[in-house]
Amino acid sequence: MAAQNRAVARLTLTNFRNYAHARIEPNAQSVVLTGENGAGKTNVLEAISFLAPGRGLRRAKLSEVTRCDTHDADVDPSRCWAVAAKLGQGDDCVDLGTGLDPDATSIRDRRVVRVDGETERSQAVLSEHVAVVWLTPQMDGLFIEGPGGRRRFLDRLVYAADPAHAGRVSAYEQAMRERSRLLSDRGTGADAGWLDALEGTMAEKGMAVAAARRDMVGRLVAFIDEDTGPFPTADLALVGGPEAWLDDGPALAAEEKFRAQLSADRHQDAADGRTHSGPHRTDLDVRHRAKAREAGSCSTGEQKALLIGLVLAHARMQAVEQGRCPILLLDEVAAHLDQERRLALFDLIDGLGTQAWLTGTDPVLFDGMRGRAGFFDVTNGAIHQTQI
Repeated sequence: MAAQNRAVARLTLTNFRNYAHARIEPNAQSVVLTGENGAGKTNVLEAISFLAPGRGLRRAKLSEVTRCDTHDADVDPSRCWAVAAKLGQGDDCVDLGTGLDPDATSIRDRRVVRVDGETERSQAVLSEHVAVVWLTPQMDGLFIEGPGGRRRFLDRLVYAADPAHAGRVSAYEQAMRERSRLLSDRGTGADAGWLDALEGTMAEKGMAVAAARRDMVGRLVAFIDEDTGPFPTADLALVGGPEAWLDDGPALAAEEKFRAQLSADRHQDAADGRTHSGPHRTDLDVRHRAKAREAGSCSTGEQKALLIGLVLAHARMQAVEQGRCPILLLDEVAAHLDQERRLALFDLIDGLGTQAWLTGTDPVLFDGMRGRAGFFDVTNGAIHQTQI
C-alpha cells in the first residue's frame, strides 16, 4: 500500500552552484532530469538534499556551494546561496528554506533554516518535515572503499527514522575530538577528571549511536526479505564496533564497558594519535545472499543492484512504520541497470507512492516513467519542462 508523503511541489534555487536562479514546479509525483554531463542535474539533487539536516549529498563546505561565475555580470559573488521548497499540497503543505548564513565567517560557515518563514535554531527541525535518501555515482565504490562511507550511508537511513540520531553522532564525535586533543597535548598526564567527563559522554552517546544502528539493521532485514523482483537480497551485519556488547546485557552495562575500555586505552590512544574503540570504527558488512559473497567481491552491476535494493527496502520500512517514505534522489542510476531492472525500479517507486528525482543523459532510459513523472531538460543552468 502506498504511503502518504509530502512531495516537493515547488523548488527554487538562488545563487546555487551553476544556477543564478531556477524554479521547478513538478506537477507530478516524480521528476526526471535529463541533459548533458555538467549541465547541472546533480546540482538540483544536491539542493534537495539540503532540505534535510547535514552537509548534503556532496558533503561540501557551505561556502563552496555559492555560485561563482566571473563571466556573468549579473552574479554578485557576495550573495549567499539559498534553497526554498514547498512540500505538499493544499492544507497539508509546509515551506522550507535554507542557505548560507550571510553573517557566517570564512572560518566557520553556518546554515540558516526557515520553516514557514520562521527562522529555526537548528537544522534538526527539518527532519520533522522531510526525509531524504540518495544514491550517486560517487557511492558506486561504497562496498569496496573504506568503512566511513558505509557508516554515513547507514546513519542517513537512521536519520530518516530517528532525527535525534544526528545529534548523538555529533556529540560523540565532538567529545572524541576533544579527548584526542587533550591526550595529544598532555598525554596520560592530562586532567583525569576532564578525561573522565569526556569518556562518560563518549560512552553514553556512543552506545546510543551503536544501539540505533543495530536497531536499524535488525528492522531493515525484515523488509529486505520481502520480494524485490530482480534486485538481489542482501545480508547485513555490523562489525568492528561495540554493537555486539549490547547482546551481552543491558545498555547501561555496555556503556560502563565502553567507558572502562576508553580509560584503559588512554596510553595507546595518546601514543597512536587516534581512538581505538568506539562506534566510529563500526563497519556495515553487506553480502549477496544468493551468491554467498561479500558485496565488495560482486560485479559493479551487482553492487549497484544491492545498493538499490537496500534503499528500496528502507523506503518500504518507512512506509509501514511511519506512514511516509523518504524522497529518493537517484543520480545516474538508470544507466547502470538493464531494462528489466530499470522497469522494476520505476514500478517499485510508483508502488511506494514516494517522490523520486532521477537524472540521466539519455531520456530514452526513462521511457518507463512517462505518464507518471514530470520530465525536465537541463542545459547550462537553465531548466525547462518537456513533458508531464
